Amino acid sequence: MPRIAIVDYGVGNLRSVERALARAGAEAVITPDPRVVAGSDGVVLPGVGAFAPAAALLLGSGLGDAVREAAGRGRPVLGVCLGFQLLFESSEEGEGGTGLGLLAGRVRRIAAAPPLKVPHMGWNSLRLRRPAVLTQGVEDGTRCYFVHSYAADADPADVVATVDYGGEIVAICERGVVTGTQFHPEKSGPAGLRIYANLVAASVGERRPAEPSLP
Repeated sequence: MPRIAIVDYGVGNLRSVERALARAGAEAVITPDPRVVAGSDGVVLPGVGAFAPAAALLLGSGLGDAVREAAGRGRPVLGVCLGFQLLFESSEEGEGGTGLGLLAGRVRRIAAAPPLKVPHMGWNSLRLRRPAVLTQGVEDGTRCYFVHSYAADADPADVVATVDYGGEIVAICERGVVTGTQFHPEKSGPAGLRIYANLVAASVGERRPAEPSLP
């Protein structure tokens, strides 16, 4: 049973993630300890709220460096919602902020026009763009649950799935062992549980070196 660290930096819906990972076959550990995060078999970085204060908490606590270390050791890392956005280089939300730089790109406000509303809230259908470890067993058109006002302007090579919300929004990225979902897998029914199960399986598989983090 792999040990998956759920990063506790004061932001996020941790218990629902813990329950979903347990159902997927992991020993899920909610932890604020960078050493536990760095030494785990896999990492989930959750998050809700605004980018800049969350980034400050993550980086100021040493947990951001621990997530980078885990990825550098070939441990799968999954960012969820705001946690996904924090994997990128920066955001324009509020006063902005610096992310972990494990994924290339910047987070920008959704540019949906009326009658669509921001935040993008509710169920939406995935458009799978390429195969990925995280989406094995997930079908094109699968509906997942979103709550967000900002979205990643990602490197096209990293994009695994998108959704349509008055334009294309990145829903899933994968770059080496670093992955992320803009939606909440723990709120997305069987498809979300499959995504967590894929993370658990990757955590006990052959270790893959992470692709170099961005400068």
